[in-house]
Amino acid sequence: MKPTFNRNILAAVLAASFAAPAFAAGEAKNIIFFLGDGMGPSTVTASRIYKYGEAGSLNMDTLERTARIKTFSNDAQTTDSAPSMAAYMTGVKMNNEVISMSPETVATPPGKDANGNLGVNNCAAGNGTSVATILELAKAKGKAVGSITTTELTHATPAATYSHICNRNAQYHIAAQAVPGGVGYNTALGDGVDVLMGGGRNHFVPFDATTQKLGRADGRNLLTELAAKGYTVAATKADMLAAPNGKKFIGLYSSKSHLEYELDRTATPPVGEGASQPSLAEMTTKAMDLLSQNSNGYFLMVEGGRIDHALHGINAKRALVDTIAFDDAIKAALDKAKLTDPTLANTLIVVTADHDHTLAFNGYGKRGNPILDINRDYKTGQPSKDADGNTYTTLVFGNGPNRPDLRTNLDSATVLADNYLQETGVRLASETHGGGDVKLLSTGAGSKTFKGTIDNTKVFGLLKTAFGF
Repeated sequence: MKPTFNRNILAAVLAASFAAPAFAAGEAKNIIFFLGDGMGPSTVTASRIYKYGEAGSLNMDTLERTARIKTFSNDAQTTDSAPSMAAYMTGVKMNNEVISMSPETVATPPGKDANGNLGVNNCAAGNGTSVATILELAKAKGKAVGSITTTELTHATPAATYSHICNRNAQYHIAAQAVPGGVGYNTALGDGVDVLMGGGRNHFVPFDATTQKLGRADGRNLLTELAAKGYTVAATKADMLAAPNGKKFIGLYSSKSHLEYELDRTATPPVGEGASQPSLAEMTTKAMDLLSQNSNGYFLMVEGGRIDHALHGINAKRALVDTIAFDDAIKAALDKAKLTDPTLANTLIVVTADHDHTLAFNGYGKRGNPILDINRDYKTGQPSKDADGNTYTTLVFGNGPNRPDLRTNLDSATVLADNYLQETGVRLASETHGGGDVKLLSTGAGSKTFKGTIDNTKVFGLLKTAFGF
């Protein structure tokens, strides 16, 4: 009997085989790398209690794979954001303040431009060499790539994904590295980063004595140059939402500096430019829409950067609220990815931090006591007292500016206020990072390899392996 076949089924099979490249079992087509800047273990725990209570769970807590990450840099027990993020992105230990360069690179301080603004590159020729980032490797393999943040786009964490420089503070030069074909462009990016979002528009537009005193002294308008290369340029949430999916995209939602803290962005009325700024969750899902147009997949870095800034300012409330906003972005990404990839068979999601801070828990607080409040004893429910008979908060910092010469009684109305600054043990002008290990959580394709206690440089190799590179 002559065999028969269904021509429609055959056509469908052939079409599917040519529609998109095949990926090996367990190999990630897409990677979303979430970085909570400064989000150490105490910040994670305090944020969980703040939003969901002691027995609750953050969205990141639901990721089934966990690891513990060592964060020291090439020259310091306690890292700054530049080498720690660069270690994740390149697999190389480097000195504090250095971005995606070889270990011997010296962090030469930047200079000031003709208008007195700090940020001019002073890196000498021969001061180290560039080391490839996972973003550049993904781009070379035909994948789409993106880097989004609540800080300035030229800040240390996003900069480590797309630039190479001896000092993180040379931000005007960092911005130029993102402009395809322009002077100073990082050619390892091929035709350019596909999606960029953050703040700090001043590093991309010309100086103007009236409207943009922090602008570029060289007169270049990098946004005009990017538009000429096919980028959609956005300045607001509305611009972002209206952007077509078929083009490259850059969104700079603050005319200068960082995006507003989440507490201020959602205030009534919003602070500063907050009313026109998207949430990190909205930025994340839009980035996924834009990047997923590439059938080869994508790499996306998402930074909750202002967690770190609030911690430096010893303002725990803003740090916790920004951590919750970061956690909401993780949920938004998980929900969106699962619409087309229910088991995350082709998608790897990694959540971690670049370093710890000195935030600590005080006393034996009663379960259910508000985490930002004064400490109340778990036995009596009454306010806990120090050796001098004064109340104290559950959350404090190891160092920072608020170390009173003589402690006095604290009340709930004071310590629960938005602008309250927690007390510190050592008086410093600004709170420092901590040198402790941080958490890493992961789920999806290739996530089984993220386990144990590992150096931050080893994460780079695991990302490459997950991509099949």
